[in-house]
Amino acid sequence: MLDELDDIERELYHRYKSALKYIGVDFSRTDVQEAILACNSGMEAAFQAVITYWQYKQKKREKIYPSAALIESLKEQWQPFDWQEEYLKDPRFKSPGLIWWEEAGEIWGVELRNQLIADINETNQGDEYILFKNGTKISLAIARLRGWQWVLNYAQSQSL
Repeated sequence: MLDELDDIERELYHRYKSALKYIGVDFSRTDVQEAILACNSGMEAAFQAVITYWQYKQKKREKIYPSAALIESLKEQWQPFDWQEEYLKDPRFKSPGLIWWEEAGEIWGVELRNQLIADINETNQGDEYILFKNGTKISLAIARLRGWQWVLNYAQSQSL
């Protein structure tokens, strides 16, 4: 799906994806993907509107159907009510890659992490991977399975 988005749409998608996934949007659903691809304008407002709607429903302890809400928001060009950039700073909305990056800094130390790891990136299919300073990469899922010591050993062996 990401291949079909232009650069600005892809950037917006990445900016709001973690928050929308956390609240329950299923980006693997065909109808969700079709709604995103069909959106000609107002994508950011629609994403923000769903997040603010979810927060409103949470406060009222009411159920929300996030994927359906996103589809409707994109089709009907919902506008966010009282959007605040602070909403995206909710720690629950962090991407798995960002969580791993922060944990690597805590476990290995920021200096060692920064010596070995260039970035955490995502493929067009949504799979996150660790990019080492020498250009090699491993899947974030593999890194989690193998554990911190294995990834550290691998990263150090790659930097020689």
